[in-house]
Amino acid sequence: PDFAIRGAVSQLQTFARIAPGENPLVSAFAQKLQAADAIPAADKTALAQRAQAILTGEVLPAYQRQIDTLNGVLPRATSDAGIWKLPQGAEMYTAALRVHTTTSMGPDEIHNLGLDLLRQLQSEMETIFRAQGMTRGTLLQRYEELGRRPDQIYPSTDEGRAALLAALNEQVRAITARMPEVCHTQARAPLEIKRVPAYTEAGAPGGYYQPAALDGSRPGSYYINLRDPANEWQKYKLPTLTYHEGVPGHHWQISVSQEAQGLPFIRSALLGFGAYQEGWGLYSEQLADEMGMYANDPFGRLGYLQSMAFRASRLVCDTGIHDKRWTREQAIRSMVEATGNEESSTTTEIERYCVWPGQATGYMVGRQAINNIRQNARNALGARFDIRGFHDAVLTNGATPLSVTESLVNEWVATQRA
Repeated sequence: PDFAIRGAVSQLQTFARIAPGENPLVSAFAQKLQAADAIPAADKTALAQRAQAILTGEVLPAYQRQIDTLNGVLPRATSDAGIWKLPQGAEMYTAALRVHTTTSMGPDEIHNLGLDLLRQLQSEMETIFRAQGMTRGTLLQRYEELGRRPDQIYPSTDEGRAALLAALNEQVRAITARMPEVCHTQARAPLEIKRVPAYTEAGAPGGYYQPAALDGSRPGSYYINLRDPANEWQKYKLPTLTYHEGVPGHHWQISVSQEAQGLPFIRSALLGFGAYQEGWGLYSEQLADEMGMYANDPFGRLGYLQSMAFRASRLVCDTGIHDKRWTREQAIRSMVEATGNEESSTTTEIERYCVWPGQATGYMVGRQAINNIRQNARNALGARFDIRGFHDAVLTNGATPLSVTESLVNEWVATQRA
C-alpha cells in the first residue's frame, strides 16, 4: 500500500543521509578494528578508509536505487490495506494464518477469539482502575490520565533514557533470581538491554530481541525504542515488556533452546515458529503475573492487561484488515480504543500488519494454546503436576509447531504417570 511505500522511502532516506564516517556500517567496523591488536595501525586506517569508500561507492548508490524504485511504483499503489485486494488474496490469507499460527484456525474464529478476550481483559482493567479511584471516562481516557502522571514518566532526555534502562536491568535481575521456582533448567546466557538505534527508531517496533551468539561471545540483547519515552514508555508499561522480551520471555526461551543438550542444531538454534516463540513471550507475561511480580504494583498490572489487550486486538485488527476489508484508519481506531495505547505507536503496528498478513495473530493464538496444553496436563496429573517439569518439556525441546509442543507435553505427562 502507498502509506507503507512512503514509510520505507523515508526510512531509507534517513539512513542514507547519515555522514559516511558516522554511518554504523563504517563506525561499527572501525570500532571493531581498534580492538583487533593483531592488525597494525596503518592497516586499520587503510581498512577503515576502504570501508567508507565501499559505503559511498556501492552501498549508498544501492540505497538510492531502492528509493528510486519505490518512488517509481508509488503512483500505482493504492491505500487499500489488506491482502484481499490481490488475486487469490483470501486463499493467501488462509495460508498465512496456517503458517503463522501453526493451526487450522480461520479468520472468523481468530477474529471472535480476539473480541472475547478483549471483553474479559477490559473487565479486569475496569476493576483495577476503580480500586485506584480512577472511575471517570473510557478506558482509553483513563490510561491517558495514568500516562500523564509525573510519577509514571521518564523524560525524553538522555538522563531519562538512562534511568529507564537502569530500571529495566533491575527488573531483569529481580525475576531471574526467582526462575528456579518455575523452571528446572536455567538459561546461562546473560542479557543486556539496549536502545533501538536512532536511525531506525522512527519505523521500528516498541521492543524486540536479538539472541546471544552461539559461541557465547555476545550476550542476548533486547532493544527498546526510546524515540519518545515520555509519551510512549510510561513506567507502568515497562515490567511487562521486560518479561516478554527478556526473562522469562524470548531471552530465556531461546537461550534454553540454544543451550539444550542432545538436540540437533537445526532444532536448537535454527528453526523458529512464531506461534510457539511469541506465544511463549505472551505466556511469560502471564507467568510473571502468576509469580506475583505485580502483587504490589496495580499500575504495573494495568500495563500487563494492556499488553494482553494489545495482542488480543491484533487478532481483531489483522483479520479485520485482511479478511473484513478494514481500512488502515479503521484498524488504528479499533486498536487505540481497545488498548489505550498511543496513536503513534499503534500506527507503526497497524502498518506492519498490513504488509505482513497473519504474523500478528500468532502471539495470542500461541499463548492460548500453551495455556490449554498446561491445563490438560494439570488435569491429567492432578497433584503430581509440576510447573517446573511442564516448562522444561515446553522449552528444552526447542521451537516447535504447537501440535508438536502438545505431543511433547503429552509424552512428559505419560512419563510422570509411569
